[in-house]
Amino acid sequence: MLEMKGKVAIVTGAARGLGRAYAVNLAKSGAQVVAGDVRDCGGTIEEITKDGGEGLAVKLDVGDTGSCEAMATAALERFGRIDALVNNAALYGGLTSARADQLEEEEWQQVMNVNVTGVWRCAKAVIQPMKDSGGGSIVNIASLAAMHGLINGAAYATSKAAVIGLSRTLARELGRYWIRVNTVSPSAVMTEGTSEFMGDRLERAKEAIAAGQSLRRNLETDDLVGTVLYLTSDASKFVSGQNIMVDGGTHFL
Repeated sequence: MLEMKGKVAIVTGAARGLGRAYAVNLAKSGAQVVAGDVRDCGGTIEEITKDGGEGLAVKLDVGDTGSCEAMATAALERFGRIDALVNNAALYGGLTSARADQLEEEEWQQVMNVNVTGVWRCAKAVIQPMKDSGGGSIVNIASLAAMHGLINGAAYATSKAAVIGLSRTLARELGRYWIRVNTVSPSAVMTEGTSEFMGDRLERAKEAIAAGQSLRRNLETDDLVGTVLYLTSDASKFVSGQNIMVDGGTHFL
């Protein structure tokens, strides 16, 4: 049921970390994968093709509408359809770690543009192709921070809460076209972005995060892959509008 053979999946923010893991594992499940990022996705495509998969790297700036539309066009020109979108691209690692009253408005607006409006732009770009194909799945990556709050990360936490609201609205609007929209909310995953955001507080933060979980170890990229594969595949064909927590049992819905 997690088989993705014959499906075309787009993953944003796919050059490294979680996005790369999603792209590689979608390809292993049989999907043809479009990997988009402001960074070079060559390494992601190399990993996909060495295992016999098929992928396409595209330069993608989710802060630009034209770039998002070009991504969808490239997918259609290469593979002829779009069945799944994993909206993973977001600003996180390079953000200022500061209390809300110390944040600069420019950074706040930049986070909203990428983390919220960028998700909307990418979803908007794939909706018509999904309608044309008879349906599809959009998976938006949110965060535990949306429910739990994030000290020194007000812009990030707010943006991820907005992603959940957007996803639920899209789920209601698009269900008539058999387009499903769900969110996945992880706690801090041990990626490059988390290391960059935490800086010299990383080890202390890792201990505190694990101690607050029912499953007491830090999340790794592989811990998210199964949930994303489930939501993009036909195994979840009657699941929409949901926010799935992958946080080691920190926040119970």
